[in-house]
Amino acid sequence: MAVFKRESRKPRHTTRHDAWMLLDGGFAKRNCTVLDLSSGGARIKLADAIPAGSRLRLVLTGDVRKVTHCRLIWRKDTIIGVEFTGRS
Repeated sequence: MAVFKRESRKPRHTTRHDAWMLLDGGFAKRNCTVLDLSSGGARIKLADAIPAGSRLRLVLTGDVRKVTHCRLIWRKDTIIGVEFTGRS
């Protein structure tokens, strides 16, 4: 029986932080809620079912110029897991 080791997880912090995902090249902003957060990624509840590509941009503050670039890791219904890939 093969045993697969998961990469060591970074500590996650449970939160209920409102945020926004930028879609359509940054012109459409969709509400979402960050359920938990670590230095490497987040678990996010989407406000509605939207087609999420593999690359996303997450806005954690009211300033849409400060975005966190993310990569979709997993998806289950309206909950997604993302890995942070950079900030701008």
